[in-house]
Amino acid sequence: MTEIITAIGMSPLEILLLLGVVGLLSSRWCPLRARRPVALAAAVVVALSGIVLSVRGLRWQMAPALAGVLVALAFAVPVLAGRPARRVRRWLALPGVVAGLGLVCASAAAAWAVPVPVFPGPSGPYAVGTAVMQWTDASRPEPATEEPGDHRTVVVQVWYPAPAGTAGPRARYLGRTEQEARTVADGLTGYIGVPAFLLDDAVRARTGAVYDAPAAAGRFPVVLFSPGLGGVRTQNTAWAEELAGRGYVVAALDHLYDSAAVVLDDGRTIRTRVVSTGDDEKDRRLATGWTAVRAADLSFVLTQLGRLDRGEIRGPLTGSLTGRLDTARAAATGHSIGGGAALRAARQDRRFAAVIDLDGYPYDPAPRPYHQPVLALTHPVDPAGNPSYIPRLTRILSLSTSESYRITVPGAAHLTFADAPLYLPPVPSVVGSLGRTGGLSVTTAATGAFLDATLRDKPGDLATLLRPYGDLTVHRPARKDDTGGRD
Repeated sequence: MTEIITAIGMSPLEILLLLGVVGLLSSRWCPLRARRPVALAAAVVVALSGIVLSVRGLRWQMAPALAGVLVALAFAVPVLAGRPARRVRRWLALPGVVAGLGLVCASAAAAWAVPVPVFPGPSGPYAVGTAVMQWTDASRPEPATEEPGDHRTVVVQVWYPAPAGTAGPRARYLGRTEQEARTVADGLTGYIGVPAFLLDDAVRARTGAVYDAPAAAGRFPVVLFSPGLGGVRTQNTAWAEELAGRGYVVAALDHLYDSAAVVLDDGRTIRTRVVSTGDDEKDRRLATGWTAVRAADLSFVLTQLGRLDRGEIRGPLTGSLTGRLDTARAAATGHSIGGGAALRAARQDRRFAAVIDLDGYPYDPAPRPYHQPVLALTHPVDPAGNPSYIPRLTRILSLSTSESYRITVPGAAHLTFADAPLYLPPVPSVVGSLGRTGGLSVTTAATGAFLDATLRDKPGDLATLLRPYGDLTVHRPARKDDTGGRD
């Protein structure tokens, strides 16, 4: 498939196909001498673009336009055959022409609403490499099964700084291979309950990273990421690649039996067993258990990254990443329930130096003071619809012995903080109203400033840096005469 023009969600060949159909439909209304040449040129454009698109992969969005071709041919064949049309008959055909144009418009609207995701290139000084690793924690039985000897396994994808100018085939978005990407997409659409074809373009998508590229020289802070409920390790790829381009190593987890679909090294596919019951209280108790497993996964992966840095783990990237991972400067991050897991992991594991919660409810059943600064980004929450979220998050943030921050991002929705706006229909209640890349810009700018300050000791007043991105609340460490503050 040719490159997609981001603003309209179509490739040049798809645009030619639609223009060709319009030409066929309108040929009968051209001046007499121009009718046949216009119809012939339009037919050639439709035929050639349709053939090339079929070979390269015809998208479902073009299906209405192809139906429009059949309608258009009914008007164009007499013109191509040189048979003149009476003026009365031409205008009687107007409803059919309108129907054909409507089909063309339907294809254009579908391509715009559900485009191939286009990942912005990283703005930092580094290119981006990526790799996928699978690790098993021999100290923990798998809680989702009763099979003896089944230990907890996680699949981890890392994005890391590579030397500027690094070239190579760009990584697929949803999986290492097309088959894996299709399996993951089917798992996600099945979990959400939407038609499978909605993620066809995500299966085709390529990101800005290069698989197994050499790592750049230096030691880089580490950012661990836990996705949303049923989410997969790649759900925040654009954010991860941007951070990697700025000099961070991002490690995102697939949580087995939680993520919608995980393809293991041996080819097995593990599908989610996480299902909402519809009972709020019961679901909250279940989520408390899920975040406990996720928090343990995050700590385990941090340990493994330390071993990888010391050269204790052998694999394709041992030589490249050994000595590059500064696990003494590590952040626990996550989206939705993954954000809650990140908070819990940090409270239990002081190796994490900072926490980022992307619109995640804190499910920790025994919240106690912890020592890391926290940044929480939330969408504007309606207290009537979710009365406990903000008070609970406020209580958790107030327990930190470091200064913590909460930003309510105007125009955001829950999925604004993931890759979803890049390829899902732009419905404000689903992906927010910040456009395809507006949410990504806010998320990377705010989290980047926070990570620079907390993991790199970059000078500057963090509250001042964060304030442009939304309604900022600053939670200062509690003292005898101070219970926190709001900016």
